[in-house]
Amino acid sequence: MQQLSLFEQAPQPNPKIELKEIFEAYYSCRKNKRNTAKSIAFEIDYESNLIQLCNEINNGTYQMGRSIAFIVNKPVKREIFAADFKDRIVHHLIINKLNHLFEKEFINDSYGCRINKGTHFGIKKVDTFIRKGSKNYTKDCYVLKLDIQGFFMHINKNILWKKLELFINQKYHNTDKELILKLTKQVVFNNPTQNCIIKGKRNNWNDLPNNKSLFHSPPNSGLPIGNLTSQVFANFYMNTLDHHIKSTLKQKYYGRYVDDFVIVHPSLAYLKALIPKLSTFLQDELQLTLHPKKIHLQHYKKGVKFIGAVILPNRIYIANRTKGNFYNAITKQNKVVQNRKPTKAEQEALLSSLNSYLGIMKHYQSFNLRKQMIFKNKNGLSGWWFNYLYLSGGIAKFVLKNKPKKKSKRWVTKPKFHICASPTNTYI
Repeated sequence: MQQLSLFEQAPQPNPKIELKEIFEAYYSCRKNKRNTAKSIAFEIDYESNLIQLCNEINNGTYQMGRSIAFIVNKPVKREIFAADFKDRIVHHLIINKLNHLFEKEFINDSYGCRINKGTHFGIKKVDTFIRKGSKNYTKDCYVLKLDIQGFFMHINKNILWKKLELFINQKYHNTDKELILKLTKQVVFNNPTQNCIIKGKRNNWNDLPNNKSLFHSPPNSGLPIGNLTSQVFANFYMNTLDHHIKSTLKQKYYGRYVDDFVIVHPSLAYLKALIPKLSTFLQDELQLTLHPKKIHLQHYKKGVKFIGAVILPNRIYIANRTKGNFYNAITKQNKVVQNRKPTKAEQEALLSSLNSYLGIMKHYQSFNLRKQMIFKNKNGLSGWWFNYLYLSGGIAKFVLKNKPKKKSKRWVTKPKFHICASPTNTYI
């Protein structure tokens, strides 16, 4: 084969991130973040900002900005870090590039932060495991439910990066591989606690356990809750455990949602013996620890609490925490109409709040519960709200009433014509 001369050689592909990929990441990012102060400031001149971001990434000058730290209390109290909007775009860029490769490696029974998976899928799968393991409720079987202590705060960054680096080098073959490696490493080793902006009061952290805060994480450990990359990288991190249980231990009835995982087996003794083995594996391979107070092993007939639901034979109920949060949301909305009519924005806020709970509850045996919570309970929804909305689909969804606008009266008078010299200047 004749070798081409220097000037005849085919041009090499440009190993850069394309501007269109930055725009795609931006459109994905802004779907749920368009009303934040950072996103509004970015969107004022978003085209120039995206071009600048693209140039920074390609010339190696991109640096991550300051995060905003705050506490949320629902569904449970936890610490959130909101990355700078520019950094969120980079997170989406990385996931857009890598997620289809991750999906090929993930087992079918990891449910968190995955398309066509999620909580409802996971709950139904565990229900199926119990049905199959008990031979349709005719045989004994047992459910082992485990949880990782301070999961996100104890993910070892060195272990995570070694796994990601190896994976990207082996599976990712685009010309921009080096840039993706560099961006991924920046995200993994970024410490959002440094120079962060504290939103709210510092005493909001007072009763938050240390193992649930990045401010108290071990050195070089912890991923911030609130970032898309954190959710996907956490799944990737736990993929080691998933394959160990499915392939090495040969457990057919295993499922995991983030750091909650369940194993169904006919032998109680086997599951008891499995607990220390899994504890050792997690410590040795991932430097994670089982939560000592969240180890549950019991017969399936006693019910299994999993990601917000209670799974019992032939029925699935909503967990008490979700019910309590729904009651609190109703109480909050009732205060709005105590002394005045709700504004349009307040009506829409009610729809958003209560419909989110109804959307969850309608998947389970909860019709009578929803009816009681809204109508029959002494703290049920105030009757004033039903002047502005109604329930649709068998207590499945609140809908605003479309009140017809008042029609203005039309006054009909005989027209007066003033004919002028010019035909174009006729007035009525």
